[in-house]
Amino acid sequence: MLPRSLRLCACALLAVLFAALLPGTAHAAERTVAGGRLDWGVKSSFQTYITGPIANGSWSLNGGASTVGQSQFRFHSAQGAYDPDSGAFTASYQGGVRFTGHQEADGNYQLDLTISNPTVSVSGGSGTLYADMRSKDRESGRITDSRLVPLASLDLGGIDLRGGTGIAVTGVPATLTAEGAVAFAGYYAAGDPLDPVTLSADTLDPEPSGPSEPSDDPDEPAEEAEPDEQKRPEASFTTAAVDWGIRRTFREYVTGNIAQGGWELGDGAADGGAVFRFPAGEGTADPGAGTVDAAFAGTVHFTGTDLDLAIGGVTVTVADGTGTLAADITTGDGTAEDQPLVTFPAGTDALTPDDGLLLLAEVPATLTDEGSDAFGGLYQPGAEMDPLTLAVALDDGAELPALPDLGSDPTDAQAPDPTPTADPEPAADAENASDDTGGTPVTVIATGAGALLVIAAAAVLITRRNRRTPRVATTHEENDPS
Repeated sequence: MLPRSLRLCACALLAVLFAALLPGTAHAAERTVAGGRLDWGVKSSFQTYITGPIANGSWSLNGGASTVGQSQFRFHSAQGAYDPDSGAFTASYQGGVRFTGHQEADGNYQLDLTISNPTVSVSGGSGTLYADMRSKDRESGRITDSRLVPLASLDLGGIDLRGGTGIAVTGVPATLTAEGAVAFAGYYAAGDPLDPVTLSADTLDPEPSGPSEPSDDPDEPAEEAEPDEQKRPEASFTTAAVDWGIRRTFREYVTGNIAQGGWELGDGAADGGAVFRFPAGEGTADPGAGTVDAAFAGTVHFTGTDLDLAIGGVTVTVADGTGTLAADITTGDGTAEDQPLVTFPAGTDALTPDDGLLLLAEVPATLTDEGSDAFGGLYQPGAEMDPLTLAVALDDGAELPALPDLGSDPTDAQAPDPTPTADPEPAADAENASDDTGGTPVTVIATGAGALLVIAAAAVLITRRNRRTPRVATTHEENDPS
């Protein structure tokens, strides 16, 4: 016969279970994750090692990833799903970072590791960070590409993500998994601490169900073939954008310990993390002749210690295989209009439209003499600046590339509980745990009404075991990972 207290607990759980099974019980509909950011330094000591005198290497960004704060990489454009009832969610982010070091005589690198497109999956108080990995074996030099490697275990103890319309957590502890240690080419061992993870994700209201869209009319005549894109005559356009991050090190300088500043956007400019978008482009283009003449809206105003610089009135001209981005430069001394800042390659072949979209994607940009003056001599003429992207819609149906979506600025982000929420004793070693010690772990993976039933059964099972044998606490000395 079970004790009265346990019988009451079981009855309460069963009552909740039956309520969950009753018709008409309200459940929040699953929400779609659309937009957000993930900030993660991977492992700060690894960054220091990469750029230090031993590895003598560097890191580079791709896929729209950017930097933020102190040695953190920002991944963008979250997509996934969120269950407000349970708080479970999955969010995939875009962008990557490549680490290289120990350059060999042939120009290759002994250390070559790329981490891209992190995905976070959370259920309950724990989660996993997955990533696409490209790593090079230190001994054989063999390169391995792997998708969705479970790279890090996440501890979200004390965080309740239920009932929200968005997600925002900060400083989530992360530890390297066994699979992650392999993908990390053995530089660290499973269980080693990684940098904490901060992330946010916006979600959309569920769309109401309704009648399906009517099917296409099979008798509708097919669209006429497009004329040769290269032979288009000069035409005006009213939909275009240029994306340019200025220079990554300049953005880091602005927000760093020296300038201690930031930037403000105006006149429709947008921040994509690694780039600023200057929108609402208007002008003319002649793909056959390889010419473009466009003006864009948007301003970016950088301020900080001994820093006051605004860039606006952006124009782009292309002719004779070369493009020039110019802008109005405003400082404390006044405004210098139409200053050529950077030049970039733009051959005729690169200006061939595709489905009505003229696109120069991430072309290298080089600083001009006037550009060097605009940045107060921080960079010399000819210095490599961030690449830029020029997109021009020549047809009404052509769509500009999407800007990296950082989501809304997270507010009231939750942080994990710094104190243990369960038994502070280390878990018993799985090899030594048994029914006789009462230390067998119980893992429950369930959702909805099924989870309540499993919890009720587990409560009865654990109570019976605890009554049968006394609990034996086990301890072990914690490792001190470097």
